[in-house]
Amino acid sequence: HVLVDFVGAELVSPDRYNRAEVLAAVTPHIEAARDMGMQLMVECTPAFIGRDPLLLRELSERTGVQFVTNTGLYGAVNDKFLPAYAWEETAQELADRWSAEFQDGIEGTGIKPGFIKSAVDRDADLSAVDAKLVRAAALTHLATGLTIAVHTGPGPGLAQLDILAEHGVDPSAWIWVHAQGARDEDVLIAAERGAWISLDGVRPRSLDRHLALCQKLKDAGYWDQVLLSHDAGWFDPAKPGGGEIRGYTLIFEQMLPRLRAAGFSEEELRRVLSVNPAKALTIAVRELKTSPSE
Repeated sequence: HVLVDFVGAELVSPDRYNRAEVLAAVTPHIEAARDMGMQLMVECTPAFIGRDPLLLRELSERTGVQFVTNTGLYGAVNDKFLPAYAWEETAQELADRWSAEFQDGIEGTGIKPGFIKSAVDRDADLSAVDAKLVRAAALTHLATGLTIAVHTGPGPGLAQLDILAEHGVDPSAWIWVHAQGARDEDVLIAAERGAWISLDGVRPRSLDRHLALCQKLKDAGYWDQVLLSHDAGWFDPAKPGGGEIRGYTLIFEQMLPRLRAAGFSEEELRRVLSVNPAKALTIAVRELKTSPSE
């Protein structure tokens, strides 16, 4: 994340920060990651939490790093970041909004999203509005081919796959974001069904957990479906100077050495950092495969 504003959907606005100040604060961190090999950042800040395509474009021009932004709505945190229309509109109407951003660009900028970003609460069962967001994402995927990345954590990941299946969307079109917080058995079931497993929030205190999950997923034959992410940053408009920004280099500095020490090959590391993300974010409609008997 480059910038995240937690003020809520009713108050969030680019007027709450100065882009020049954000650029000055964030650019050194992007450059540090670039110098360690990062060429592209998948920027996962959704609408109504600080998504700013113009900021990303200027940051890209300054640093040479490419950025991929998103469409969709974020339904976690008790729906604090959902605009009023999310409650009023149908799943199809929401999907039409998101598809229009893909076709025409975001808010008149001409910048188009490269994936769908959503979120659901951690409750065992999907709320009505969260289920609608998942249905809207499924419909958007079928219309655009955009991959669906849902901040889920320990929440109802398998239930989302069931909704996608109802719409004929293959699990390979869906990313379980923050899967490191879920039960291992659920993550393995999702992987078996074909979903992408994103192990996010890499921090010093999480390295043992991330390494253990990487090993478990590799041993089970699912390394080709694993993604790694810092979930780092970010400039916070509510804090003086944007607050303390956590950089984007820990994977390079500490996670990769641990994986090498555990026996992961350079090709396996290249796959998780480059090949898998490129494949996961490929824009293509992925319809659920059915057997001839079905």
